[in-house]
Amino acid sequence: MNNSIEINNLNKFYGKKQALQNVNLSIHQGMFGLLGRNGAGKTTLMKTLATLLQKKDGEITVCGIPIENTKEIRKIIGYLPQEFSLYPSMKVIEAMNYLGILSGLNASERHERNEILLAKVNLTNHRNKKVKSLSGGMKRRLGIAQALLNNPKVLIVDEPTAGLDPEERVRFRNLLSEIAENKIVILSTHIVGDIEAACEDIAILNEGKVLYTGTVNNLLSKAQGKVFTKEVNKKELTRLKQELTITSMHTQGNKIYIRFLSENAVDAMSCEPNIEDAYMLYLCENGAYSSFTNDFGGDR
Repeated sequence: MNNSIEINNLNKFYGKKQALQNVNLSIHQGMFGLLGRNGAGKTTLMKTLATLLQKKDGEITVCGIPIENTKEIRKIIGYLPQEFSLYPSMKVIEAMNYLGILSGLNASERHERNEILLAKVNLTNHRNKKVKSLSGGMKRRLGIAQALLNNPKVLIVDEPTAGLDPEERVRFRNLLSEIAENKIVILSTHIVGDIEAACEDIAILNEGKVLYTGTVNNLLSKAQGKVFTKEVNKKELTRLKQELTITSMHTQGNKIYIRFLSENAVDAMSCEPNIEDAYMLYLCENGAYSSFTNDFGGDR
C-alpha cells in the first residue's frame, strides 16, 4: 500500500454553489499545510477526504484506496474537526474507552492504546478529570488522542490551534510534527504562523481553487525583493493604506512601522519575506486580492 493521497479534478457543490473547483493535489508522508482564509474550501476538502462528504466528481485515492471505499478509508484515517466536542460529564479515560469500543478495539487493545496516547498528548495526569473541566488546549490534545485510537496512516486536523494561547499553540504544533514523522498529517488553517512553523509542503486554497502547491521555501522565494518596511506618521498611513498592500504594521511610541509589498520602493528598506508576505503577494498576483478580507494582514 502506498503512503500518499492523490486528488485529481475534484469538484464539490452545495446546491448551485461550487465549493471546490478542479482541485488537484498530491500529498505525501509528513506535514502538509492547507492554507486559506475562512470560507476558502478547506473544511469541505477535509470532510471529503474523511468521507464525511461525497464529492461531485473527480478521483481521490488515500494510500491506494479509492475514496468510494468508505469502510476501508475510515480504518486508516483519523480526523479532528474544527468544532470538536466530547461527552462533557465523562472522565478523560472513560471517553477514550468509549471511543475505543466504537473503534472496534478489544479491552487489552484499548488499555494499551489509551496509555500510549494519553502519554503522547501529555494528559496522563489528567485521565480522571471530566472533559468539561479541561482547558481548550487540553481538549484539542484529547481530540488528537481519540483521532489516533485506530493508529491511522492519515491524520486530518482542521483549524486545530484557533483560540489557543501562544504557548499551547507551540505545544500543539510540536505534537503534530512528531506524529508526522511516520504518518500523513494534513493541517488546515488560516493562521499563517502555524504553516510556517510546521509544514514543508503546502497548498493555498481560495474560493475553492488551488492557487499554489509546492514547498514553503519556493513560495517565499517568489516574494524576494518585493517586501519593504518603513516608518510613517499617522497622516501618511491613512494615504498609504489606499495605495499599498500592507501586510502588517505596529506602533512603537509615536512611531508607526509598516511592512508592505512593492515591486520597487524607493524610500523604504528591503526585508526578508515571511510566509504571510508571500501568501498575500500570491493572492495579488493571481487576481484574488480584491475579495480578500483582513484575516492575515493589517493591524496587529
